[in-house]
Amino acid sequence: MAIRRVLRMGHPLLRQVARELAPGEIGTAAFRHLIADMVDTLHDYGGIGLAAPQVGESLRVALIEFRGGPTRYGELAAMPLTVFVNPEIEVLGPETAGNWEGCLSVPGLRGWVERPQHLRLRYTSDQGEARQLELRGFPATVVQHEFDHLDGRLYIDRMTDMRRLVFERELERHPP
Repeated sequence: MAIRRVLRMGHPLLRQVARELAPGEIGTAAFRHLIADMVDTLHDYGGIGLAAPQVGESLRVALIEFRGGPTRYGELAAMPLTVFVNPEIEVLGPETAGNWEGCLSVPGLRGWVERPQHLRLRYTSDQGEARQLELRGFPATVVQHEFDHLDGRLYIDRMTDMRRLVFERELERHPP
């Protein structure tokens, strides 16, 4: 389909609460086109997740995909391409963990963010089916990061210590 430009921090659309999709919108040609564009954009930019607001669509849609194996985030189990429509998060436990998060909308920077590590998701698939998914660890962090975009939030809004906002290159040179 098409690679879209990812909006960057400062664009007002990234600070808006995205609207829910009606059941009749899921599966339409416009919806399928958006998903195809988001997949192409995600792959072109080299990300692991992307939310519709990041490509200029104020809709409650996000997708996540990462390959297993060694990554800049450590050793990961694969997560196949998953499309989340109108997702909801339920935190299932008190455990939290921190990660150096990055974002396609905040290029070149990383920030230390603590997030819950055991979640249940309720969402609609790109096929219009109601689904639930339980996640722990890094995948739980990723979905929270992407779903924040649907509420007009960026990872920097979750940081508790702005001294831990760093340039990626410096983090590579001087790991904590």
